Amino acid sequence: MQYSNQFITLLDYLLLPFYLGIIYLIAIKFRDSKYPPGHKWRPYFMTGLTLKIGGAVFIGLIYQYYYGGGGDTVNYFRHAEVINWSFNDSANKWFNLLFHIPEWYDPRYYGKYISQMTWYEAPTEYIVCSIIAMLGVFTFTTYLPTAALLGTLAFTGLWALFRTFATKYPMYTKQIAICVLYIPSTVMWGSGIFKDTVCMFGLGWLTYGVFRLIINRDFSFSVIAMTVLGFYLVVSIKVYIIMAFLPALMLWVLFTYSHRIKSSAGRFFVKILVLGGAAGGFMALTSQFANSLGKYSLQNVAQTSYITSTYIASVSDEGSAYDLGPMDPSFAGMIKKFPQAVVVSLFRPYIWETRKIMQMLNALEAAMFLWVTIKVLLTIGPRRTWKTISADPTIQFCLIFAIIFAFAVGISSGNFGALSRYRIPALPFYGIALMLIFYKNNSLDKNIFSLRLRG
Repeated sequence: MQYSNQFITLLDYLLLPFYLGIIYLIAIKFRDSKYPPGHKWRPYFMTGLTLKIGGAVFIGLIYQYYYGGGGDTVNYFRHAEVINWSFNDSANKWFNLLFHIPEWYDPRYYGKYISQMTWYEAPTEYIVCSIIAMLGVFTFTTYLPTAALLGTLAFTGLWALFRTFATKYPMYTKQIAICVLYIPSTVMWGSGIFKDTVCMFGLGWLTYGVFRLIINRDFSFSVIAMTVLGFYLVVSIKVYIIMAFLPALMLWVLFTYSHRIKSSAGRFFVKILVLGGAAGGFMALTSQFANSLGKYSLQNVAQTSYITSTYIASVSDEGSAYDLGPMDPSFAGMIKKFPQAVVVSLFRPYIWETRKIMQMLNALEAAMFLWVTIKVLLTIGPRRTWKTISADPTIQFCLIFAIIFAFAVGISSGNFGALSRYRIPALPFYGIALMLIFYKNNSLDKNIFSLRLRG
């Protein structure tokens, strides 16, 4: 099979309106049944869905007509084409390739299929290719309709994340919607045919499921199934998301239930006991599963981060790379870069560091996060900010996950282009934390995005 750089064809444009019509008919029916007129969540449902679908289509057009047909999104789609092409031979061959059953050297598959898939032996990439292939069965393996379906699925994960926090903080529904559904990076990079889109879907359902299981004691099959699916997708594609999520979750459970202990001494004892046990358990588990974690095990994570960031920086064009300074490829050396790594993930590139249009969009978003962070600290003050965080375990959960994750991607990316995609799981959680801190100390008529510090 020979490929051209033209992965979006006339057939894409002919089929896309048909699939959009089906998606919107189903979505409108679902919205009207679940969120009738007057429901607080109703205004955000169709808007959020439209943004995800629009982001999926837009980023595909960018890669086709701006970048000229290269990039990861094209590779995922081309692999899906090869998998679905095997259906012409037999459904059995399609099934086997879909679930990565044949060995790469199997002569029945190698010459015609596997030899054309450079990611066949890359499990984290191949699972995304398989998902795209499954969606492609319903879209004649055309790029734009498939991207629209994936964007729709991604929206269900973000909507689950929105429901999680909007249920807990109904008075801040609008603010939570902004943080979860409307952040530009999550709309663009978390909607198209990328690993990040599948991970955002999984992370949203994982967070929703964990909160339903722990807070609501909802052990229904649907909740358990979506929680397991979310966990499986995230850990299979980007295990380091789980490595940031689990410590935040453990501390959230600890701080949530320790408030029920009336004795301050008892609370302190339980916290020390659980923190020590959690740290010891985490170290033991990562050591036990070091082979499975591979480059993300504690023994290798520092070296992996150093090698990855060095490589990405070396192949980046001028203006795209960033440098955190000399780094010792050891765990201690990595920890020393903690502040710089978090700052680069959440607040860079600065506007004066940009050289391209796409970078400018990321810089404007990063500048807004920086401004809101400064505004929270200046208008509320460090003491009240800390008190607000200490009193709310959910804010603690959001901040701990966002900061650990921001550190992980900041230390290992080395390139603003890659960073703009890698950091998107942290942004909704960090945004929610900032919103909650601000509005728990201000009336809802105050605009957190205003450039004014007073009034």
